[in-house]
Amino acid sequence: MLSGVGVLDKASLLLGVLEAGPASLARLVSATGLKRPTVHRLVLALERLRLLARDAQGRFILGPRLGLMAIEACRDHLATAAEPVLSELRDLTGASARLYRRRGYMRICVAESAVAGNPVAQDRVPVGAALPMNAGPVSQVLLAWERPEELYEGLRGAQFTAATLSGVRRQGWAQSIGGREHGIAAVAAPVRGPGGRVVAALSISGPVGRMSSTPGRVYGSAVIDAAVRLGSGFQR
Repeated sequence: MLSGVGVLDKASLLLGVLEAGPASLARLVSATGLKRPTVHRLVLALERLRLLARDAQGRFILGPRLGLMAIEACRDHLATAAEPVLSELRDLTGASARLYRRRGYMRICVAESAVAGNPVAQDRVPVGAALPMNAGPVSQVLLAWERPEELYEGLRGAQFTAATLSGVRRQGWAQSIGGREHGIAAVAAPVRGPGGRVVAALSISGPVGRMSSTPGRVYGSAVIDAAVRLGSGFQR
């Protein structure tokens, strides 16, 4: 689809190529059919605007500003759409269910459906609570699919490793046992938005005695299914 505004249509062509992954300048020229000087001028301008960035090999990739725009575009709808999904997940698992979004290196609870009369103080996370991204399955899920530079920064001071995040990507969920001052087990899975980008993390948590010492194996599929159902509304 063309807008009729030449420079915007050319920029859109470049962004469309990069939706499939990193690309060199030569690849962008070949894929778009645009002249090399034109592509060079546009990618530098888009990079200054943070609409493009570069990976460790110097290839062009979609920039961080696009991700933030996607998150903001989904924000209100995401929290509203999450309410029935969280309630169903809570009833299915018997655990408190929550939705988190990332803001820099903080994770913010944007929606929850807690177990009624939950007596465990460590398992209380109110909507709006901001927690550091240095521990827990939610942090792992929000970081696992980020670009290498983001992973490197996110792992500084974290209580998990790059190997942990590799496991999260492989199995599609993250878990913790005995977190948040001990006694709490949790499982989290990614919610994906436009372009398949991770825009949030869906999690359940509760006492270890109730959720078992292997919560990921027991509840991982249920959390993934709920996250996919929630995210599917943004990818149509």
